[in-house]
Amino acid sequence: MNVASEHQKHPDFIVYSDAPFNGSAPLAFLVQEFITANDLFFTRNHGTIPQVNKQDFRLTVNGLVKKPTTWTLDELIGQFSKTEVVATLQCAGNRRQELMETKPIPNELPWGAGAISNATWGGIRLRDVLIACGFDRKAHHVAFTSLDQVQRQGKTFGFGGSIPLEKALLPETLLAYEMNGEPLTTLHGFPLRVIVPGYVGARSVKWLTSITAQAEPSDNYFQQRAYKLFPPDVTPETVKWDEGIMLGENSLNTVICYPTEHEAMMTGTASVLGYAIGDGHHLVEHIEVSCDDGETWSRATFLTESTNLWVWRLWQAEVLVQPWTTHIMARATDTAGNIQPEDTQEIWNFKGYANNAWHRVKVDVT
Repeated sequence: MNVASEHQKHPDFIVYSDAPFNGSAPLAFLVQEFITANDLFFTRNHGTIPQVNKQDFRLTVNGLVKKPTTWTLDELIGQFSKTEVVATLQCAGNRRQELMETKPIPNELPWGAGAISNATWGGIRLRDVLIACGFDRKAHHVAFTSLDQVQRQGKTFGFGGSIPLEKALLPETLLAYEMNGEPLTTLHGFPLRVIVPGYVGARSVKWLTSITAQAEPSDNYFQQRAYKLFPPDVTPETVKWDEGIMLGENSLNTVICYPTEHEAMMTGTASVLGYAIGDGHHLVEHIEVSCDDGETWSRATFLTESTNLWVWRLWQAEVLVQPWTTHIMARATDTAGNIQPEDTQEIWNFKGYANNAWHRVKVDVT
């Protein structure tokens, strides 16, 4: 049995690291279904995968609330109404490999473009829980702590992070206990996790154990240091961690899933398939694809009609492959007129986050 199968993942699942277990589906698999199957859904872990007994599980809500409360999972399910949200999660390091090809990025996972997946999440609204506890007006952030164990800088602690209170109170932000109609698996956060649609996956904390309403963002390592964005001129040697931007909302992005890298292609008309995701505020309006270095562009057709701002849009375009075609590229525009940066050099950063440059795939034309 391979490592992927041990974690109930598809045999073709791409494993980037075994301990902690991190991996994603092959790109061509992602565009086959609007909803990503559980065994193909990407996974990002930083430490142990806790084995939690449902009967022993407790969620504590504390901090700047009038009524600190601890619930069992059954109490949460019994007290609050269930809701479902379709949402796409994306790792902040998605497409890091392309940034690594621009300039080395040591000590980070070389994610391709598959660290993204889409699911139907079932659970309760975070805002319902916060309202039940009576959050204080001095609270501006909601922090989450996980039951996993992570080691950084000689310390062992649970993964954590926070989101602004305004996002926590929106109806799409969930405390989820189901994924695609089934109870969460251990790998994906059983028994309870946060789902923050439109934000980088790091804020959708798994194996949730506590929620804290507070005046400032979380002081957890993964909020204050790990998941921060810096300009291209900043290096690990010159970085001032308090000057980085805490990652939150996704960026407009599109990726070619088929053909894959170095795919053998015949000259003539060919189909190109991919996914696109917006920034959580604006819908992706159109995708353009070129196979002649941007001399001409073909407009893609969306394969899914969803207008949900936190969900990817699958697309297909027809292009004319010429004997001299060496690569195919794609770019997206949203309803606010936002476009992607053309080149990775514009957005390179030493952590390898938020790559949303035009996507390029090398092909071998015969």
